[in-house]
Order: sequence, then structure tokens, then C-alpha cells
Amino acid sequence: MADRHVIDTREEYLEAVDAIAAGHGPVAVDAERASGYRYSQRAYLIQVFRRGAGIFLFDPPAIGSFDELQAVIRDEEWVLHAASQDLACLREVGLSPTHIFDTELGGRLLGLARVGLGAVVEELLGIHLAKEHSAADWSTRPLPESWLEYAALDVELLVDVRDTMDEMLVESGKKQIAEQEFDAEVQKPERAPRHEPWRRLSGLHSVRGARNLAVARSLWEARDALARELDTAPGRLVPDTSLVAAVKAEPKTSSQLASLRAFSGRASRTEIDRWWAAIEAGRTTTDLPVLRPQTDTLPPPRSWSERNPEADLRLKAARAALTTVAEELGMPVENLLTPETLRRVAWEPPAELDAAHIRSALEALGARPWQLEITSEPITTAFVEAHNTPPVEESPES
Repeated sequence: MADRHVIDTREEYLEAVDAIAAGHGPVAVDAERASGYRYSQRAYLIQVFRRGAGIFLFDPPAIGSFDELQAVIRDEEWVLHAASQDLACLREVGLSPTHIFDTELGGRLLGLARVGLGAVVEELLGIHLAKEHSAADWSTRPLPESWLEYAALDVELLVDVRDTMDEMLVESGKKQIAEQEFDAEVQKPERAPRHEPWRRLSGLHSVRGARNLAVARSLWEARDALARELDTAPGRLVPDTSLVAAVKAEPKTSSQLASLRAFSGRASRTEIDRWWAAIEAGRTTTDLPVLRPQTDTLPPPRSWSERNPEADLRLKAARAALTTVAEELGMPVENLLTPETLRRVAWEPPAELDAAHIRSALEALGARPWQLEITSEPITTAFVEAHNTPPVEESPES
């Protein structure tokens, strides 16, 4: 096992940048966060590998700005695995690629049975990677040597995987498809902040009444503020189930709240005054939340047969058609066209059911050129056949 160490000074960081600049070929990049431990999604370790330069493990909180590294590698091809998971935290420190090769997405397009990094490395290179530290708390300092070795291996083999996968994409005729998908990943806009994020509280569906929803919202906001202040994952302070239990129990005093066994978590008692103040605020506010907020979210497909029978027929027919196409191409149907895109065009199709109008509708929903080329005709045919399918009439009762 090599002696790995974390670069946490500007001087050593700048020396590493010079070494990376002197290297050649694509640059493998990975990042480790502390999801489930910290409130933020910042990177606590950034790994970089380049042939002719070697492996570098950077400590982002200690280094701060990565502008110098960005200037060196900005226009090079970056190799990442599941880029969508890392791009946000990399951009947070000033690292943003112009073009990438995503080995996880490439594996999906190639129809690999398993696309986790360990599985891809094993299948393409015949090397077994242990993934025992993937869910570790990477904000830990100092980082154990075994963790550093794990982190280094995450990038050391990525360029080799990229080269093998690139050959496979060319041989299967999917090179241009992959390039469009990689470009789309880089160009994807940042997700807008969620409206009323407290509504994602697990178990909220069991809370009844606007007043109780107001209490749940107040508790969620109090926990979120404390979690942000402490940079701790909210669920580690008080789990969602405990907040919902406190709402439904309707305690009359802070003592009753403290005695509630279902109200647990490491901050459930030490911050009891905070939680009680939140409950009282929710019980007295005049700003009551609506029971069912307006949203552009489509109803679940299982309800379509009753709510929109025509759309249900279109969706089922198009799903079957695209599944056949995906099998012929050897890729998951969700990579051929996202389920959300298909649902939206099935729910509200263009007035003219021809390939040109279906193509325009798909394009407006964000489908890539290769997807438009492959899916427009099958979807159009499926929609027309569904439109001409007579409704199923229930048999009269005997």
C-alpha cells in the first residue's frame, strides 16, 4: 500500500498543480462528501489523477480556492464516475469542467449489468475494488490511511476505465450518444431551491389539519436552522419520525414533549426549549399552510386509468414500444428517454399526433438529439394506436 497523504497547505497545493500541468491526457477527478453527517454537501476531499503526474488528495476546507487548478485543467477532458453527484461540490470550490467522460453513465449506455465504480472496474479491468468506506464521514480529521488508499483508488483506475469504455462505445455505435449525454450533464442547470422544503418531511402524509401542518413546518424550520448552524445532518439531531410523532402527540407542555418516548435524537432533550418554542409558534401562527399545494407534478401513473384514461393508454403503449427499442440498443429504457419526459408528453401530447410534433414536444422537455431521432417515431406510432384503441367497456352485471 502506498503512503498516501492529504495536501492541506497552499504551498504543496501549488506544487501539485504544477505537476498536474506537466502531466498528459485526461484528468480523473473525484470528491468525497460527508452526506448523512454534515448539513452541507461540500467536498471534504478532492482526488485528482493524471498520467505523468500521479495521484493527489486535496483538503478543500484547508486549501480554499482551486482557481489555479481550474486554470490548468479547465479545457482538458475530466473523467468522473457519476458526475451528477460531484459536479455541484466541485463547482463550489471553483472546479468546473467544459467536457467530461462519465464512466457510470457510459456503463449505462453500454448496458452493463452493474454500473457502480467497483463493478465497472472489475468487469472492464478485472481488478477488485473494496468499497467499504463509501459512506464514511469524510469531514473526519485526520483521515485514516485506509480511507486515503480507498480514495486514491477511486481515481487511479478511472482513466484506464475511460479508455476501455471509449473503445466499447465506438464499437457499439454509441460514441456520439455518449458525447451528447456527457455534454448534457455538464450543461445541466443547477437545481432551483425547493419550494416549501419542509413538505419532504418523512411521514408528513399522516399529519392531519392545517394547524398541525403549521407545527410540523415550525419544527422542521427550527431543526434546519440548528443543523445549518452546527453543520450537522438534520436527521442526526432529531429524526423525521420524531418530529412527526411530536406533532401527532400534541403535547400540552414542554415536559410532556420531553417525556414522549417517540421524540428521540441526540438533540431532542438538550434543545427541548427550542422544540417547544417551535411547537408554540406553529400553534399560534396566522400563516397556515395549504393542505394540498398547487404543483405541476403529474399524478402517479397508477391513477391515470381513472383520472385520464386516454393518457393512460398512450403511456402504456409508448412504454412498451420504448422498452423494445431499449432492448434492441442494449441500454436501460430510462436512459433511452427519462420516464418523466415520457409521462409528460403522454399526459399532454401535441394536438397533431405526428412525428414532427412529437419530436418538438420531446425537445421542449429536454430530450437530446439522439433521443429525438430514435424515440419520436415509436412514440408517435404508439400514441396513434392508443388513440384508435376503443375503450374497454365493463360487462353488465348478470
